[in-house]
Amino acid sequence: MSLGGGGGGGQQQLQQLAQEIEQIEEQIEALEGEIDDLQAEQTEIDEAIEAIGALDTGSNVKVPLGGGAYVHAEVGDIDEVVVELGGDYAAERDQDGAIDTLETKKDTLDDRIEEVRSDIAELETESEELEQQAQQMQQQQMQQMQQMQGDDE
Repeated sequence: MSLGGGGGGGQQQLQQLAQEIEQIEEQIEALEGEIDDLQAEQTEIDEAIEAIGALDTGSNVKVPLGGGAYVHAEVGDIDEVVVELGGDYAAERDQDGAIDTLETKKDTLDDRIEEVRSDIAELETESEELEQQAQQMQQQQMQQMQQMQGDDE
């Protein structure tokens, strides 16, 4: 086996490691984006919980119609809150039941955020291992080049 052939293969391996590290970094970015989305959803749930807790039957509210349009409305019965359950399902709950349902959704989001953070930690560990492997390969290539230069003298 010639050192020249091994050196070329080493470059190819380094490029492959660099690509794998880049793919991992892209996965980490996507997962961080997912966490941002989940946290935004949690914020919306917190706002809904606060609003439901503050409302009484007869309260005046602004109801979003979409497209940035709102209409003033009066709450007919605070114990008739429709809450999305997920999977395109919703249920009517009383005020406390609605808050409990939203708290459960928030807990589920907390669990998902922890799962995603765990996935990110695993990917970061994998990336660090690949970076160490790449550094070792670069050091080996440098040593081989130095040996070849020493042999030429």
